[in-house]
Amino acid sequence: MNVNPDGSTTFEGATDGAEGETFDEEVMEEMITGTDPAIYLLVAFILGSLLYFFYSQKNRNNEDDYFSSYEKFNIKLPSEVDEYYSVKEKCIKAGWEPGKPPADKNNATGPHRVMAQALMKRAIGDIPIVTFIQKESPGMNKLYSQSMCSVSQWRAYQNAEAMVSTEVDEVRAEADEIEPGWSQVIWRQAMQYHNMLKQKHEMEQKAAAETAAKKKEIEQRVNAAKKQIQSKEDEKDAAERIAKELLDAEEREKESKKAFSKGMKGGFLESKKKKK
Repeated sequence: MNVNPDGSTTFEGATDGAEGETFDEEVMEEMITGTDPAIYLLVAFILGSLLYFFYSQKNRNNEDDYFSSYEKFNIKLPSEVDEYYSVKEKCIKAGWEPGKPPADKNNATGPHRVMAQALMKRAIGDIPIVTFIQKESPGMNKLYSQSMCSVSQWRAYQNAEAMVSTEVDEVRAEADEIEPGWSQVIWRQAMQYHNMLKQKHEMEQKAAAETAAKKKEIEQRVNAAKKQIQSKEDEKDAAERIAKELLDAEEREKESKKAFSKGMKGGFLESKKKKK
């Protein structure tokens, strides 16, 4: 390759028709560095847009999964509510009058006592949904105030809250019909009874688990003892079998010696007779 005075280059040994062909250095430089920077910016913009799209789509899916949890607010009143109104209907037919004090408060089978027991059972059955709404309320109100809550989720929460609030008010109203002033303490009493029953249930479960563990331990000990006894019996049987085999071997050896001795004597005598 030769470098000409004007800066061009000539390749020696070039074929005919290509002789004297020159390559402009500026053209080479333009070919190498002539890519428009806007192309790089465009490519970078496209890649960034794709990454942002996938990232936002993933977050949107996560949000949809989170906000779709409004199904948890699809709660229902316990069966004790219908049971209470069934008892109330029977008591009214039996002569009970709302708001009228009982003639005999000590009568355990009277309508007043039966009504009070049924209402307390209803309130205790309501405790789980009441505490659930109380627990969810601060978080839901915060999400709604920050526009971070879907419409479906907010409506589901509002419906659940309204249902529970109505139930709380109805229980209080029924309590005053049975015993004036009882509405002020019935929910506190229901919470206490609910906690007592829950604690009792947990204790029963714990006791049942302990009993099952002890039973399993006893069974394991019994099985271990049985295996040990069986092992000893197997050892005894094995010892007796080996002793018998030794005795049999000893008997066979004796018989073999007798047969050998008898054969030797018979052969010796026979040989003497022949010599005579």
